[in-house]
Amino acid sequence: MRNFLLMMSIGISVCSCSGEKKEIYKDPNAPIPARVEDLISRMTIEEKVGQMNQFVGVEHIKSNSASMTEEELKNNTANAFYPGFTEKDIERWTEEGKVGSFLHVMTLKEANYLQGLALKSRLQIPIIFGIDAIHGNAYAPKNTIYPTSINLACSFDTTMAYTIGRQTAREMRAMNMQWTFNPNIEVARDPRWGRVGETFGEDPYLVGLMGAQSVKGYQGDFNSTEDVLACIKHFVGGSQPINGTNGSPTDISVRTLYEVFFPPFKEGVEAGAMSLMTAHNELNGVPCHENDWLLTDVLRDEWKFKGFVVSDWMDIEHIHDLHATAENLKEAFYQSIMAGMDMHMHGIYWNEYVTELVKEGRIPESRIDESVRRILDVKFRLGIFEHPYADEAESMNIRMCDAHRETSLDAARNGIVLLKNDGVLPLSASKYKKIMVTGINADDHNILGDWSAPGEPEDVTTILEGLRQLSPETQFNFVDQGWDPRNMNPAKVEEAAALAKQSDLNIVVAGEYMMRFRWADRTDGEDTDRSDIDLVGLQNELIKKVAASGKPTILILINGRPLGVEWAAENLPAIVEAWAPGMYGGQAIAEILYGEVNPSAKLAVTIPHSVGQLQMIYNHKPSQYFHPYVNNKPSTPLYPFGYGLSYTTYDYSDLKLSASEIAKDGTVNATVKLTNTGSREGTEIVQLYIRDRFSSATRPVKELKDFARVTLKPGESQEVTFKITPDKLAFYNKQMQYGVEPGEFIVMVGPSSADDVLLKESFIVK
Repeated sequence: MRNFLLMMSIGISVCSCSGEKKEIYKDPNAPIPARVEDLISRMTIEEKVGQMNQFVGVEHIKSNSASMTEEELKNNTANAFYPGFTEKDIERWTEEGKVGSFLHVMTLKEANYLQGLALKSRLQIPIIFGIDAIHGNAYAPKNTIYPTSINLACSFDTTMAYTIGRQTAREMRAMNMQWTFNPNIEVARDPRWGRVGETFGEDPYLVGLMGAQSVKGYQGDFNSTEDVLACIKHFVGGSQPINGTNGSPTDISVRTLYEVFFPPFKEGVEAGAMSLMTAHNELNGVPCHENDWLLTDVLRDEWKFKGFVVSDWMDIEHIHDLHATAENLKEAFYQSIMAGMDMHMHGIYWNEYVTELVKEGRIPESRIDESVRRILDVKFRLGIFEHPYADEAESMNIRMCDAHRETSLDAARNGIVLLKNDGVLPLSASKYKKIMVTGINADDHNILGDWSAPGEPEDVTTILEGLRQLSPETQFNFVDQGWDPRNMNPAKVEEAAALAKQSDLNIVVAGEYMMRFRWADRTDGEDTDRSDIDLVGLQNELIKKVAASGKPTILILINGRPLGVEWAAENLPAIVEAWAPGMYGGQAIAEILYGEVNPSAKLAVTIPHSVGQLQMIYNHKPSQYFHPYVNNKPSTPLYPFGYGLSYTTYDYSDLKLSASEIAKDGTVNATVKLTNTGSREGTEIVQLYIRDRFSSATRPVKELKDFARVTLKPGESQEVTFKITPDKLAFYNKQMQYGVEPGEFIVMVGPSSADDVLLKESFIVK
């Protein structure tokens, strides 16, 4: 009887003396499951379906309806409006409780306004606002812009990933935004693909660790107004498209899915991610947005995912109009929902057609309730019902505060990779008194990277500004090459070549262009894929002509994807891969060039010589280079995964294993001695790789299984110990059964994945 009474007290609803149902969902002290069930019991089918739909913001609609045609709308995946409907229609639907979420709301003022409309609805269910906060809430103006994800991955700093997630969450909530479409935990295995820079690179282990810490950083305890909803994306395979272009078909074996592409998503689920976004592409002939094997069998049944699934930009519509596996839009909605989709991004016909599907009996209302239950659960957990607005007066006390700015600078320092140094670096102000600086990215806010709003001048330090601030006694002569690599002026190239001869040293800042406010002019970023990985335009000509001066020439790269800078690697004395280092990237680069910061980052992706080497990854199968290329091109990369230089040197020695034989469920420790043999303090990223020597199914030649960031003073040594547990040895055997096979395992420890720098020992699993 006592249990029965308890169930009654937290049930869907209870009756008051007047006969009306008590509004349990409005009681912040009631258990969340009871609040959810009470609210669902009060909702019409139209209101339920509305919770499953998302729209772009009204200011976004106003802007794009005035500047875009319907034809331009068809292939645009960044901007939208709704032909035949206006922002007034969207506002009315919001007041009627038929909108569950908005994206592309870029200001606190608009977010609060739209939230106010939602709270006029019958049940007063608040909106959850989503935004692509990829490296900080950078897509919205006046927020801290951290280095991009590929920078973060190159630091191998999982603690920094968590810290940036926590700080991003605070800045988002200060703008009344509660849902970030991040982390992108796709495993990037094709540099032609424009989205490499928003990933954590090519290694499943590193991607999984960085993604999990980002999830934990965003979501926190997932019960306060300083937490936001993380979204692991894109599920799955879009980072290995058949032709390198975003959204093109993906054909990947089930084995490769389980060994390479699934592990980061499984880790994200285990880290507590409460939303997941499906991928644009079809996977092995089935669009991901209607793939019940992915969304139900793997995600729900196998991994026990508890959150909700959201579509990507109009991709449910593409089941019909692009993939052609649904005869019409209504059928596309049906297929996606029945496969496991919970929320639609974005569009106007969802509410009408999905409601019809329920009333026709094709979709059970209980299936709709499943999705709505997941969405409402998140809204209650994040406290949006009790705290639907953000305080405009308090907002800027949180956004871009000193602590967040300092994190952005530290992350930039730790994520910039020194690729080559023949002794010219670090620079000496007394030796190089006159320096020529040129290149498209030398004095441009493009260092902010993709998914960034234009920054205010006082909030961004360009590379030229950073150099002048750090070394004011040096004469920096700047030759502006413009920001657009595809339309460089040959006369400006010649001007730089002439001035280079009069300088003590020259710096060329090259790379890609990524800023979204010039969407059609970009060469890197979302939906900006390439058929090669060479420097665009006259940039190689600029580098060669400046180097022809005979003066030392340094190349700095600002980019999101690996670039095949083969000539520069062979002919220049120094190359710095800075990626997109964020709002203080210019300061961090200057500090590294002048030696105030000792570079420590290591490549999270392999850099090929050229596009003809693709696929070029470190964890390839043994037969991949059995036959060399016949045109004298190497089978090795330009720069390998895990590679990066320092201003000090390190010696690896005395690799020892704690046992030569272990049981299948046993562990073994690998210990290596690391010594700083140089003249200054530095941080080394020690990397552990493992290979299963003989196996029932082919295994990669090596796989990253652990790493450690170790800081040593000159002459200091430290023993670094890695614990090798069964999960680091297990794989899917010939029958796709997961476990550890007996046999020899080779342990490799060193400063990169290159064979010639790795110490090796082996042990036997009995």
